[in-house]
Amino acid sequence: MNRTMLACLVSLLTGQVDHPTQKAPFSAYTQQIAGTSVSFVMAPIPGNGKIDSFWMEEHEVTYEEYVLFQDEALDKAPLPDGITRPSPPYIDFTLGMGKTGGFPANSMSQYGAIMYCKWLYKRTGIFYRLPTEAEWEYACGAGSAASYPFGDDPSQLAQYGWYSGNSDNKYHAVKQLKPNAWGLYDMLGNIAEWTLDPLTLKGGCFRDAADQLRSAARLPYDRKWNARDPQIPKSKWWNADAPFIGFRIMRPIKQPDAAAASAFYDKLLTKK
Repeated sequence: MNRTMLACLVSLLTGQVDHPTQKAPFSAYTQQIAGTSVSFVMAPIPGNGKIDSFWMEEHEVTYEEYVLFQDEALDKAPLPDGITRPSPPYIDFTLGMGKTGGFPANSMSQYGAIMYCKWLYKRTGIFYRLPTEAEWEYACGAGSAASYPFGDDPSQLAQYGWYSGNSDNKYHAVKQLKPNAWGLYDMLGNIAEWTLDPLTLKGGCFRDAADQLRSAARLPYDRKWNARDPQIPKSKWWNADAPFIGFRIMRPIKQPDAAAASAFYDKLLTKK
């Protein structure tokens, strides 16, 4: 799917869901995942002339969130209708740091990230998806046109993001450093984040240099990330050599109706 087709697909999400939270003020809110103790905060991102307002998760999706989708923490309970169960991880993608403590989930494919969004929609009744590259970059800059959300001076980067200069060559728990002006943590560094655009990631990661963490920098998918996958055929869920990639979710202010939401996910997932 090219960017033109993606733009058309996103533009079709115009139906409105009569959901109580749509009538609430445009402010931060906490999303609880029913039946669990897991929740996360969605920060409001004010729109401009080209981008509608939306909410974005204040930090990268953590293992606590993602493991529910993997169904490992729910003792193999049934997943919602229409959701495909992920293939089991075949190595320890946590690099020995474990799945608790607020560490970002990592190594999943874009397919896995989109399927998580579909699962979350089924669980919450609220339409979530990956941000487009333009939405991600706009949210990261928080209204600034500078190289970084805090300006053009990379010497301040260690206050906002984990990169080669301060990460000790590993990712870290979310929300340990300063957020940008719109309350988003770890937009720069820690782990690179999938966008909705064709196999594109943003934000750089813990092993990157400062210039790779600029708001406008982008990282294309590389097939080599899954070269060591021992499964035959190779898993469409995991990247064996990519502990530096993950994602965060967004919620558009214009919520699609159920038919449009299902069509959106299905169209994306059948292309993977």
